[in-house]
Amino acid sequence: MHFTDFDIDRFLSETWQKRPLLIRNPWAAWRNPLEPDELAGLACEEGVESRLIVRGKDGLAMESGPLPEERFASLGKEPWTLLVQAVDQHVPDVAALIEPFRFVPDWRIDDVMISYATDGAGVGPHYDQYDVFLIQGQGKRRWRVGPLCNADTPLEPHEDLRLIADFEATGDWILEPGDILYVPPGIAHDGVAVGDDCMTYSIGFRAPSRAELVENWCAHQVDAMVEDDRYADPDLKVQACPGEITASALDRLHAMVLDALSDREAFARWFGAYNSQPKYPDVDWSREEPIGASAVRDFLSEGVGLSRNPASRFSFIRQQDGGAVLFVDGESHECRGEAASLAEELCSGPAFTLDPALAALPDAVATIATLVDQGSLAFDDEA
Repeated sequence: MHFTDFDIDRFLSETWQKRPLLIRNPWAAWRNPLEPDELAGLACEEGVESRLIVRGKDGLAMESGPLPEERFASLGKEPWTLLVQAVDQHVPDVAALIEPFRFVPDWRIDDVMISYATDGAGVGPHYDQYDVFLIQGQGKRRWRVGPLCNADTPLEPHEDLRLIADFEATGDWILEPGDILYVPPGIAHDGVAVGDDCMTYSIGFRAPSRAELVENWCAHQVDAMVEDDRYADPDLKVQACPGEITASALDRLHAMVLDALSDREAFARWFGAYNSQPKYPDVDWSREEPIGASAVRDFLSEGVGLSRNPASRFSFIRQQDGGAVLFVDGESHECRGEAASLAEELCSGPAFTLDPALAALPDAVATIATLVDQGSLAFDDEA
């Protein structure tokens, strides 16, 4: 699926992270990519993150999956919502929904969450700390948006849900199949199903917090430090008051910390690996038997296409020497010399055919074999 009526440049300059926007069915031909029964089936599986939210007389109550199949049969007339996370990792047609939104860099993309709701159901007024595109798959949903929120915004007392206490709508729309609502970070919003069989696809984007970056970058650097790298003051002079921490001492201490964290190239390599870590790292996608370099060379020479695992994260960083560092699922791979283009080709999209000349480059063959063995890539003849 692709857009036929959507001005990306205008959206980025006038709307992105600035204001909500309703986009009326911009698709060439919208088709709902998943049936409700299939979504319910996923919610019953181990390893799939799901939640069931039921509105009762005491308000909203949440249950975490996996859900037993009989749970759906036991639901009464109270409005309820089923939320299933990262459905793109399990359903290729859902993963394809991400492609039209790749005007946002891949490293920012998180996943596709799907919600199914009965008439009058929703998760309550809330705000997210990331951008989201809400695509109406089938049925109708009423969306109301409100003001910009932050950590000081009053919330309802609830064990599981972060619901805004005093929600006042500034915009109000009913979305039909194919319609999209873009909501920037921090903007309050509330969606309620209008009629049964309401399905909404939420394409969410990652936005690391400053605290997250500082904590994890510092931890990474600390792991590489040695115990005997310590403060020194060989030019020490007698102080007027021994209780004072002098400006010169503070300058040295401060410099020790900043110097340890200021290596931009090291930060780039760390961030590439850190950011490419899979959403669910405990899931093992690896092959039972290694593919072997010979098979990789044969497939490349024959022009066999490759497909990326939707659960894998690919990105790369260009190097000043013309090479590149490829990051896949938390690991880095050097791409140098004639193989420098490999990183960009592997990050070009979910499916592609590589240059057959790569079959003659041992480093490129080894990298591809590693990615196939760990389940991040698959040749189409084997997928």
